[in-house]
Amino acid sequence: MSPITKRSMLKLASWSTIAGAAALVGCGKKEEAPAPTAAAPSAPAASAPAPKPEPLKIAFAYVGPVGDGGWTFAHDNARKAVEKEFGDKIVTSFVEKVPESADAERVFRDMVGQGNKLIFGTTFGYMEPMLKVAADSKDIKFEHATGYKQADNMRTYDSRTYEGAYMAGVIAGKMTKSGTIGVVGSIPIPEVIRNINSFTLGAQSSNPKIKTKVVWVNEWFNPPKETEAAQSLINGGADVLFQNTDSSAVLQTAAKNKKLAFGWDSDMTAYAPDAHLASSIINWAPYYIKATKDALEGKWKGGEASWWGVKEGAIDIVSISDKVPAETKAQVEKIKAGLKDGSFSIWKGPIVGQDGKELLAKDAVADDKFLGGINFYVKGVEGKVPSGGKYAPGRAAPAPPARRCPAPARCCPQRGR
Repeated sequence: MSPITKRSMLKLASWSTIAGAAALVGCGKKEEAPAPTAAAPSAPAASAPAPKPEPLKIAFAYVGPVGDGGWTFAHDNARKAVEKEFGDKIVTSFVEKVPESADAERVFRDMVGQGNKLIFGTTFGYMEPMLKVAADSKDIKFEHATGYKQADNMRTYDSRTYEGAYMAGVIAGKMTKSGTIGVVGSIPIPEVIRNINSFTLGAQSSNPKIKTKVVWVNEWFNPPKETEAAQSLINGGADVLFQNTDSSAVLQTAAKNKKLAFGWDSDMTAYAPDAHLASSIINWAPYYIKATKDALEGKWKGGEASWWGVKEGAIDIVSISDKVPAETKAQVEKIKAGLKDGSFSIWKGPIVGQDGKELLAKDAVADDKFLGGINFYVKGVEGKVPSGGKYAPGRAAPAPPARRCPAPARCCPQRGR
């Protein structure tokens, strides 16, 4: 058989096979379509989750730069502590270097316009602008540092800085070799005069013969002036310096002259480790956390005033140098414990003024009204209180309604910041 014939026969057989298969399919039982399956019951639609509450917007107005290393730095650290405590329940913002002028009112109004519901003003000079804005923004909560006027939606808060000043004084009295200590003062108001006196009383508890010199700069934050004042004190014989100003200039000036000094408001160790004896700090975090918690839980109330110290965790003395004798450190810790549990009072008689007249009788303890109106030096402080201090009516008493200070930033009842 030829190859061509063989291929033809194979092709024919293949066609026959295909045709047979087709016939079988055609003659067989018709294939039925599968019965429709019952539709599965649809799952109930999931309920939409409740909308997440909007975070509480909180704003802070600062009188100085956040990097001042002192007052404003302490406030901003507390703001960060609030963020850490409450997470996404809140959103914070701040404006630094807000002057104590009409510009403060503009800043507060802008904060309200941005949707902030809790606003902190961190210096005394914001009191009147904040009151004005609070009166026009009844649904906003306002907190004013160091002031004495409140409203239905505005309250005040402060720290007992004199407690830290006293503990620093205990160390200064032990560490001075000349017997003369120096203070760079900011504004001659009760708060600052009280701190100078408390520092002196603490130093006298370690060394009764202590003398305190004071140089005023009439500003809160001015490093060049603070440097000049510190140098003047050193030139006058002071070998341990203290301050009630906001920068680290005093401590750094002491270091350059191989003298000793303290940090103020924040831990300033890093600025001059060799000269640093300790830092008297303010911890605003406990109050800021409480105020925020009050606002979040609907418990915030206006018209209140708070003045917190060691007892509430608002004041402390930290980073005490190894130069300080162990017994002095122990004494400071004992005082701190006494302030915390109320068994120790800094302003307890007998206390006398520069003229030798008794200010507090033996065993008498000063109340807050007395402390708020201090405009005198205790015995041991040299010089005279500048006239600006006399305008201060005191923390517990309202400002005289008919009196207008010619320079409010310098003669305010509390800070003048």
